Amino acid sequence: MRLVQILIPTGKRDAVLGVLADEGIDYVLTDETSGREFTAVVTFPIPTNALEPVLEELRNVGINDDGYTVVVDANTVISSQFDELEEKYAEEEDEDRIAREELTSKANDLAPSMSNYALMTVISAIIATAGLLLDSPAVVVGSMVIAPLIGPAMTANVGTVVDDHEMFTHGVKLQAIGLGLAVASATVFALLVRYANVIPPLADVTSVGQIRERVAPDFLSLIVALGAGAAGVVSLTSGVSTALVGVMIAVALIPPAATVGIGIAWGQPLVSLGSAVLLLVNVLSINLAVLVGLWYQGYRPEHWFQESDARSATVKRIGVLVLSILVLSAFLGGVTFDSYQQATTESDIREAIQGSVDPPARVLTVEIEYTNTAIFQQPRRVIVTVGLPPDAEQPLLVDQLDALADDAAGRDVATEVRYVTVERNG
Repeated sequence: MRLVQILIPTGKRDAVLGVLADEGIDYVLTDETSGREFTAVVTFPIPTNALEPVLEELRNVGINDDGYTVVVDANTVISSQFDELEEKYAEEEDEDRIAREELTSKANDLAPSMSNYALMTVISAIIATAGLLLDSPAVVVGSMVIAPLIGPAMTANVGTVVDDHEMFTHGVKLQAIGLGLAVASATVFALLVRYANVIPPLADVTSVGQIRERVAPDFLSLIVALGAGAAGVVSLTSGVSTALVGVMIAVALIPPAATVGIGIAWGQPLVSLGSAVLLLVNVLSINLAVLVGLWYQGYRPEHWFQESDARSATVKRIGVLVLSILVLSAFLGGVTFDSYQQATTESDIREAIQGSVDPPARVLTVEIEYTNTAIFQQPRRVIVTVGLPPDAEQPLLVDQLDALADDAAGRDVATEVRYVTVERNG
């Protein structure tokens, strides 16, 4: 529930009080004696979901921006008439939905000052880079907690649906600056780590699990980003804390940005390419989910004649976001298909080799090594370990197993057979 205080312009007292009376709203009226062009101050409690339609009615009868309207949280209201008002609007409106005025105010509050935003983004990216290189999920998660990235995404898209171009531009600018700072600071820190020998020499950064996860994104990454954006809309429009949702949005942005910097520092362009695509897909998907969610929930500009412009801008921006995501999804589709093929090929090679060795020999393990590329890897070598009893003669299996591996892989792969003696009691 909210407590509202409104300055009533001269000549509008009766109209304003009439609206409140028609809605069944209890109010307190105080005369305005400052000598300005206002006659009184009216204060009244109201359910959260009733705030927007009531403010709309008050604007229609003459409340304007020349005075002020203050809206604050009210923890408890004890009134039988207020209970009836709550029941009335519970049937007509979503009881958790905040008013447009609160939405824009909250979105603006989520966008921090430039100095704090830049500093927190740089710190977050550096911590994420350290966590990735240490292969520490705990450190990576810690970096997300302090990342201030939820605000710009919300600000840009709220600006679109309420037709506030300045707000939209500010949000887009903050997003671009934030991601650029994250990549740049991650690159500088990764270069320092590499050449200062802070960690043991690392020839291939994709050998680190936390980094490898961000290099070859598939379609599930798109679902994560869309889910983060949708959660952001729900938290923003319901008036609940956005802190945890901010962590989820940072999950989709900070680690990929740090991975781009690591790829640059280690001179591995495919690492930077894969993680950059993931970063772009995530930021676009988050904005798409937020924009669609806000428009679906019915947020519109204050004046009806602005609604057409807002609708046009929203449709155009949704179109640009969808088209961009579709283009980048070609890469995601390629990675997803490559992962499927890789898993299928591994299964075929193991199945073919496992069933081709006659007793007393027995296949113990089949290891498959891949080409040294960050994405779109191909089988390069198959290592087969064969177990034999102590008194058995060692068979010559390499040519037979190599032919099976080549056929299953659909390309020429090197095959290595290792023989070990296996003893069993009983």
